[in-house]
Amino acid sequence: MLAPTPASPESAGMSSTALARVDRHLKERYIDAGRYPGAQLLVYRRGKIVHSTAQGHADVERKAPVKDDTIFRIYSMTKPITSVAFMMLVEEGRVAIDEPVHKYIPEWKNLGVFVAGSNPAYLTRPPARPMQIVDLLRHTSGLTYGFQQRSNVDAGYRERKIGEVVTSGTLDSMISDLAQMPLEFSPGEAWNYSLSTDVIGYLVGKISGVPFEQFLKERIFKPLGMNDTDFHVPADKAHRFAACYSADPPGELKFHAAERKAMLTLQDDPTKSAYLKPPTFFSGGGGLCSTAADYLTFCRALLNRGELGGVRLLGPKTLALMTTNHLPGGLDLPALSRSMFSEATNNGVGFGLGFAVTMDPAQTLIAGSPGEYFWGGAAATAFWIDPAEELITIFMTQVMPSTAYPIRRELRTMINAAITDSNL
Repeated sequence: MLAPTPASPESAGMSSTALARVDRHLKERYIDAGRYPGAQLLVYRRGKIVHSTAQGHADVERKAPVKDDTIFRIYSMTKPITSVAFMMLVEEGRVAIDEPVHKYIPEWKNLGVFVAGSNPAYLTRPPARPMQIVDLLRHTSGLTYGFQQRSNVDAGYRERKIGEVVTSGTLDSMISDLAQMPLEFSPGEAWNYSLSTDVIGYLVGKISGVPFEQFLKERIFKPLGMNDTDFHVPADKAHRFAACYSADPPGELKFHAAERKAMLTLQDDPTKSAYLKPPTFFSGGGGLCSTAADYLTFCRALLNRGELGGVRLLGPKTLALMTTNHLPGGLDLPALSRSMFSEATNNGVGFGLGFAVTMDPAQTLIAGSPGEYFWGGAAATAFWIDPAEELITIFMTQVMPSTAYPIRRELRTMINAAITDSNL
């Protein structure tokens, strides 16, 4: 795939001074302060890379710096890729998003909605309507995540280890396990961040007749030249794999890194990581590793209305459908969310088919454009695409949880402030 042209920010209507301020902010507030080990930032506008920086360490223990080819765990930034794969099958007429899920997963036909009880003895009631595929794509399915820790249902997920990426399960076993669990709510009645996109990955494999991981490789990664994106890091690339850290509570310094104030604990050692070998559970919701350059390639195809370098993933009308708010009643996330991710920063933000979508920038209280779409990963990685401004931003680091610091809002504010020639 043709690499994008590096260019000055000014040539694409942005300020080099303002973008340099972003780098200083990352260095002083996050890296020098010990909040993040390192970070990579890419800003792409009007067909050019106008800003590309890598700072700090990918692996603090081994003093390995972040480089342009560092491989990161992208966790939930896997979800947009999986959603695009599924919509490729929709375009081929092999499935429709208003079909009931039980058409493809018959053992789910009689899923009930939680009323009372705990695993394995739940009292349930019938749902108001069957779960549709659109519910999986927009997280209104009634499924959940075990890590939510807010209900008896997600407690059951934890007990059964449903959907845990580093266990020995498979997509088939996940589907069988979920058949034994109640839904949190009747499909379409609420929004809850969940294993829905993992189910979408299962459906990609079932409907295409090709294993999900093979479908991604053959239909997306290989055609686009995303050669560093996979569900594991092979041995010949292991030296490029970043360590992952967890943010210590303030004042509780568990890990003392040399030459800086430590606020991080090693969470996944890249020399011992489960990601060094292929998994048995190919998580469409959070299993991929990738580089900033590879993910930019994927985003460029989306910004270019579904096509890049002669490789078309989707038609522009399908992509427009995916990046429109699909929440019932046109509501935003806080109005419908029962998830731990329902913080007030989502005011004015809806959810499409695989992406969050900004509906009203004024309600978000940060600069932006109507119609921009985005998501992030558990280790604080993030991306957003602003079609109106022809802008893509990719941010990579490896610190969990993503909510430890308000980095995404800060980046959105500062990078939008760097636009000197707005298209709006």
